[in-house]
Amino acid sequence: MAARDAVPHVDPRVPRGVLYRVYVRLLGGRAARWLFARRGMWKADVALMRLTRNRLGLGLLLPTGLLQTRGARTGAVRRNTVIYFHDGDRITVVASFAGAPTDPAWCHNARAHPGVLFNGLPFRAQVVRDEAARERLWELADQVFPVYAVYREQAARAGRAIPILQLTPTDPRAAPD
Repeated sequence: MAARDAVPHVDPRVPRGVLYRVYVRLLGGRAARWLFARRGMWKADVALMRLTRNRLGLGLLLPTGLLQTRGARTGAVRRNTVIYFHDGDRITVVASFAGAPTDPAWCHNARAHPGVLFNGLPFRAQVVRDEAARERLWELADQVFPVYAVYREQAARAGRAIPILQLTPTDPRAAPD
């Protein structure tokens, strides 16, 4: 599978249609968050992504990819589906965890072991710390998934700033972390 097929390009600046915007609002609602966060639907999403070779996830219209990290303590392989978009040759993912008071485990794992796979391709994960860059990326992220604004407010009330990670492609022959 070619790299461009493994990670379809997602331009956050492309206008989204009415169907997409309605769908995103439904996914950002309490019922959907409850299903994914509390009822473990994310596990089914990972299974579906693996079964379809990263072509189909429960997000359907959302640009989702399969992020593979290694456990910070155990080193065990962990897989999660994440919404993504491109920023140049980098892939940007937001560790929103639906606005929860804590970061998702995959974010902690990527910090501990930055050598990750995204849709089966090797990348190096890095948390964006520069405020100007974060502001620019939030503007792009909100165009892809407008519900991020709600998640930022919820996380801020809990005292958390949502991390943004950028994945930079690495040489497939390089040894992972």
